[in-house]
Amino acid sequence: MHLLIKNAHVVGPEPFDGDLLTTDGVISALGHDLHAPAKTTVIDLKGATLMPGLVDVHVHFREPGFEAKETIKTGAQAAAHGGFTTVVAMPNLNPVPDNVDDLEHLIEKNHQDAKIHVRQFAAITAGLHSQKPTDYAGLRAAGALGFSNDGVGVQDAATMYQAMQGAAAVNAPIVAHIEDEGFKGDGVMNAGPKADELGLPGMSNLTETAQLARDLVLAEASGVHYHACHVSTATSVDLIRFAKARGVNVTAEVSPHHLLLADQDIPSDNAMYKMNPPLRSEKDRQALIAGLLDGTLDMIATDHAPHTAEEKTGSMVKASFGIVGSETAFALLYTHFVMTNIFTLEQLVNWMSTSPAEKFGLNAGHLLVGEPADFTAMDLCTPYSIDPKDWFSKGHNSPFIGEVVYGRTLYTIAGGRIAYKA
Repeated sequence: MHLLIKNAHVVGPEPFDGDLLTTDGVISALGHDLHAPAKTTVIDLKGATLMPGLVDVHVHFREPGFEAKETIKTGAQAAAHGGFTTVVAMPNLNPVPDNVDDLEHLIEKNHQDAKIHVRQFAAITAGLHSQKPTDYAGLRAAGALGFSNDGVGVQDAATMYQAMQGAAAVNAPIVAHIEDEGFKGDGVMNAGPKADELGLPGMSNLTETAQLARDLVLAEASGVHYHACHVSTATSVDLIRFAKARGVNVTAEVSPHHLLLADQDIPSDNAMYKMNPPLRSEKDRQALIAGLLDGTLDMIATDHAPHTAEEKTGSMVKASFGIVGSETAFALLYTHFVMTNIFTLEQLVNWMSTSPAEKFGLNAGHLLVGEPADFTAMDLCTPYSIDPKDWFSKGHNSPFIGEVVYGRTLYTIAGGRIAYKA
């Protein structure tokens, strides 16, 4: 099976204008005026941008257990629509993939229902909320990319240390939702002047930073690859920077919404702005940008978290935490950061593709001969308005609806096959 991409602006190690040929799911040639073998599908991009398929190491597909919010099929379609060819799904499901049988069933369902590559994290502890460790060796052998209790911080330090030792023994990462429930309380947004103005309960920065500091000490002692999810505070960036300088094997992600918005941007008691961790101060937002630019933060991950309309209606006090991001992340970041010369396109592609693939050992993120035929074609020149009517995700919970952006996905190719076509 052959696929020939003609007349592309190729973003890679050495950008060029030309063609790309795939054979049986692998990139077989890059160059100019490539000729198509017999029975080849030809796509003429007419100068549009071709980049490595985006990689998202933090999505919630909600199946099994919460199919009203999202399914594997709709979540994968949404990711393909956003330009993602590889995603890693979180285990806060029902049943939780905390045993080999449930994990194997889930991995098979991911494979059957998705046209992109969907990898899976297994749980750190049984049922997520317990202190009982899972079978790290068995789950790893069954296909778990790593271990996470995302949505729940591991509250007991000894449990987390035991988990780190178990994950390190099977060369797997611990992917941490960093949240000390003692500091979280009933907070629904960042503690500070804006929360006071809106009359809403605030969530202290210590909710994140106190547990992160603990975990970094434990990661150094255990030697595990420790990955910090959705970093949101300036202090967290400082802690990670210090840990990296000490040689701790830590990587970290930041979510698009924490780069784009601060708590001061919340206009009212609007549930679309409720997420966990919450939008922090403008000082924190600027520290996250600086952390990406200096290499302290390694990647951008969406934390795509769909909910039903009912769950995101009314006051932030009762609404669910989380927003969707798969179908808006690249366009929003390209518009707000690349077009304003804060980031380069190459940097954005690195943080959204190459770096997450490399840090998690995924065979993705490169447009090179011999690499998998996973890539995305983008129209970077034509503006459009973000409209959930165009989305595949069941979740429409986003504060960015109506915003005019650049960066529309034209094609998403995964394994040499078309996963999305505009």
